[in-house]
Amino acid sequence: MTQSPNIPPPSAAAPGQGLDGAAAVTAATGEVHTAKTLEDTKGPTEKEILRVENLTVEFPTDDGVVRAVRDVSYSLREREVLSIVGESGSGKSVSSMALLGLLPRSARVSGKVLYRGQDLLAMRQKDLRSLRGRKISMIFQDPMTALNPVHTVGDQLAEAVLAHELVPPKHALERAREMLDLVGIPQAGQRLRSYPHEFSGGMRQRVMIAMAIINNPDVIIADEPTTALDVTVQAQILEKLLEVKDAVNSAILLITHDLGVVAGLAHRVLVMYAGRPVEIGATDDVFYRTRMPYTAGLLGSIPSMTSAHGERLRPIKGTPPSLINLPEGCPFSPRCPLADDTCRSAEPPLAPANGASRGAEGTEVIETADGVRIGEHLAACHHWERLAAAEDPTAFFRNGGITP
Repeated sequence: MTQSPNIPPPSAAAPGQGLDGAAAVTAATGEVHTAKTLEDTKGPTEKEILRVENLTVEFPTDDGVVRAVRDVSYSLREREVLSIVGESGSGKSVSSMALLGLLPRSARVSGKVLYRGQDLLAMRQKDLRSLRGRKISMIFQDPMTALNPVHTVGDQLAEAVLAHELVPPKHALERAREMLDLVGIPQAGQRLRSYPHEFSGGMRQRVMIAMAIINNPDVIIADEPTTALDVTVQAQILEKLLEVKDAVNSAILLITHDLGVVAGLAHRVLVMYAGRPVEIGATDDVFYRTRMPYTAGLLGSIPSMTSAHGERLRPIKGTPPSLINLPEGCPFSPRCPLADDTCRSAEPPLAPANGASRGAEGTEVIETADGVRIGEHLAACHHWERLAAAEDPTAFFRNGGITP
């Protein structure tokens, strides 16, 4: 997994300082950008709009059942940015596509996905189609292939309006022009008649953002919106995404590999491994009060601008497990420097890992039917106390599990 050098290593911040005090550095400009807290944009009427409870997705195959997603639970509030991170194959995209019913028919999906109290998984397809693109929209991962090459950009944007509203085509095209202008495409009126191949990768990504927001949705699912973009264009796209979020008053579910992006945008972070959440909490808590070795390994693998010349990167050794034959106990134990017999025999529950039952500031703590508390700092690790006692949890991966 490739990370961009956007944030300092956890040891660069004083304990408790977090991202509000120091944090994300954009490689393209060298400027320091601090992650916003929910209080920066939170109004008195903001409330939960999406809640996922015990979401599970399985795919039957000839070799066995692929357990792609296992018991994922989280909540999303108005104007909040929740980021889902993890290696490829950890279940990030599958869990998000399950929300909108975009998985193949062979997928077995269970749990609850509550949008303003309505369970999306129990909806008829007709009712779900009326929500897709209107109330919940998605920015797909690859802008190079997500747009139809035989239709103009204007027609594709207008179609997103006409699918949900009975308006004249001219009105839909005018809305499309406004959206292109909002996302920063010059000469928006003329570019409506252009085809996707006439746009660069960054411009196509802007078109995808425009398509996602054209109906003023409540939730935007952004599936790696900066994939394959250089850091200059990446910074522009992310800045524009935040501007658009505030302009249409949406919440964002951000899926990404890039922890630098997370540091600059997200209010809360959900870390996934082997289809299951292994750490959830406010961005400051996850980055600077890490309670799961996998999260510490991800943070430790980020290139540091303060590293000595010639210092090698520190990847997490090994590979993720097969989702058909998961190992007994903690799935991360074969790669974990803290693993012992307890880890190899029993999978740890996702439980409070901060010594207190508190939620992130501005976030209500919700307890599901299975006792999972959504909104506070949770981790799935038998030895989170050892990480809590360490000054730099990433050092475990350098010292072979010896307490730093």
